[in-house]
Amino acid sequence: MKTRFAPSRRKFLKQSAAIGGGLSVGFNFPGALAQKADGAVEINAWVVIRPDDAIIIRYARSEMGQGSMTSAPMLVAEELECDWRRVKIEYASANASVKRKRAWGDMAAVGSRTIRNSQEYLRKAGATAREMLIAAAAQQWGVPASECSASNSFITHGAGGRRLSFGKVADAAAKLEPPKDVKLKDPKDWKLIGKSVKRIDIPDTVMGKQRFGIDVQLPGMLYAAIAQCPVFGGKVKAIDAAKVEGRRGIVKVLPMESFVAVVADNWWRAKEALRDVHIEWDIGANGNVSSASLMEFYRGGLSAQADVAVSRRDGDFEQAFASAAKKIEADYYTPYLAHSCLEPMGCTAIVKDGKVDVWTSTQNAEASLANAAATAGVPLENVEVHRVQLGGGFGRRGGAQDFVRQGVAIAKAMEGTPVKMLWTREEDTQHDFYRPASLIRIKAGLDESGNPVAWYSRVAATSIFETLARVPLKRPFAPADGVDPQAVASLHDLPHAIPNVRIEYAQRTAHVPVGFWRTVGHSQNPFVRESFMDELASAAGKDSFEYRRALLQKSPKDLGILEATAKAAGWGQPLPAGVFRGIAQTEAYGSYTSAVAELSVDKNGEVNIRRLVLGIDPGYAVNPDNIQAQMQGSSVFMLTAMFWGEITIKEGRVEQSNFHDYRMMRLREMPKVEVVLAPSGGFWGGVGEPGQASIAPAVCNAIFAATGKRVRSLPLKNHGLTLA
Repeated sequence: MKTRFAPSRRKFLKQSAAIGGGLSVGFNFPGALAQKADGAVEINAWVVIRPDDAIIIRYARSEMGQGSMTSAPMLVAEELECDWRRVKIEYASANASVKRKRAWGDMAAVGSRTIRNSQEYLRKAGATAREMLIAAAAQQWGVPASECSASNSFITHGAGGRRLSFGKVADAAAKLEPPKDVKLKDPKDWKLIGKSVKRIDIPDTVMGKQRFGIDVQLPGMLYAAIAQCPVFGGKVKAIDAAKVEGRRGIVKVLPMESFVAVVADNWWRAKEALRDVHIEWDIGANGNVSSASLMEFYRGGLSAQADVAVSRRDGDFEQAFASAAKKIEADYYTPYLAHSCLEPMGCTAIVKDGKVDVWTSTQNAEASLANAAATAGVPLENVEVHRVQLGGGFGRRGGAQDFVRQGVAIAKAMEGTPVKMLWTREEDTQHDFYRPASLIRIKAGLDESGNPVAWYSRVAATSIFETLARVPLKRPFAPADGVDPQAVASLHDLPHAIPNVRIEYAQRTAHVPVGFWRTVGHSQNPFVRESFMDELASAAGKDSFEYRRALLQKSPKDLGILEATAKAAGWGQPLPAGVFRGIAQTEAYGSYTSAVAELSVDKNGEVNIRRLVLGIDPGYAVNPDNIQAQMQGSSVFMLTAMFWGEITIKEGRVEQSNFHDYRMMRLREMPKVEVVLAPSGGFWGGVGEPGQASIAPAVCNAIFAATGKRVRSLPLKNHGLTLA
């Protein structure tokens, strides 16, 4: 009897799009499916074995250059005791996940949680399959399973010396009941975890064989270009398509509620025709919003008496601050940022006979499936999301599935015909879900010795969770009711030994759409926290490193990575004339990071970063070489953002449109990056996002050391600074 899994679309969408926090998933490693045509046998949802001993490990999340499609299967392979050279990796199907009661759990590649949130059940999947293979071999030999062991894709009977390969017993193993509990290996016995392994996606990427969403080609496919209202929240009022009607290659002009699409026999024709479609927009009430008015709106949050939530309250800040020997106050600002993925947003879809097929670069195949089903009006199990690699994600392709809804809506209007919808770079820049702008007021009181006795921060920013993820800001999800956890990240969890701390959040909901941008709140608030910490050290007349060391004595992980990074950078040793150092330390996504920047600044404001030393303690390091690559990539992303990244608003719309006015870092500007990998064990931290956290404050603190000028807002271009 076939079991039908049909959760409500609302519930499924909410589960699959819960990007910011952890998602609790139960696993029972369901029984195997029928044998495949090539004789391959599924041992459990994660492990498939072929008669020729090839091992297929399924990967549930997305690969966008972060390397998790290699690292996550390594966890399975470690416990499976298979020969890694014989492993092949394939995507798990979101459609099968629906039908199998989410057998693969969370499919979202977001929040640096692929390893840290999946590691236990992935290792258990490998261990479970291993025990089933051992049991099957033991049955065949008529010996106790306790006398047998697995290694390098073989089961061996210790007493008799007999061996069987995994492929020889896979069919029998798949028929066994999975063990209810399995013992995971002690880290000291790991053979694969902790070793640098070549990423499986690199060869095809380097050779141009990789297939991204933009590369999809289907027989009889049409193409669509779209235009959205330039003012966020606006709608289509009327269109006049007379100029393009009957034009060669133009198939249809589709006025949708919030966008207009031109469908043609190739994308260029569709894009060019769209220029000649006259669109009248209903821009709503936001046509006069500007960056200046938004700044005033946020500034009002700093002085507001009502609608302010307290995230953290230790001791009595007011009393301690009032009696402090020295008081320091400052306002810090970080702007809206676009994601600027190399591959712009797009979606290919076909809607036919009540079924939907979707090809798109997505960070969350479950969310794509749910949005496609809702848009087409079909059951979840009637949608197939065909997995492809991503040409960049950085959070843009996670919770905000606008591109999927648009692509499926167009395909639905062209029933039975596959349609590839692709955004222009201008649409991509001007219709993003931006990193929120954030204005922060920060105060500290120092005692006679220069030690901080009181710390206060108030954050005025839009909530990503309430506006995009639509998650209420309530405990236990939020640190306190009414507080967005990302808005106060690295401030709420300030690890320094300061007795009186008060952290507040003033939610300011603007019309600019916001979303998760790589490192999210930890891409902003460490700049504020660690720059201000440097202000305190300077006011106390103390060395920046030693000042932090004294405050982190009760936070051994923070202290450990700070010291390891400073040592690797040679902190305290003489520098060449005109070269200065800055340091910062931040915990993020379960890992502990630190950065030291060495730089010089010339009279023209050109910053020559001679060296960046980035340290990270992720607890356990699954694939060290990949961690190093992630840290290096983080420096490119953050340096680009902090020097040039800024989305500005005029008349309700984004002023920037392409790379000429939304600048990217160039190859010649890349500094030397050294990575200090210091895994201390005992926990599983993230890697893809934490790498950025300490970079901006380290660089800005070095700039202060070089110039005597304190940077309290980004980007640095607004201070007359650029990379040399």
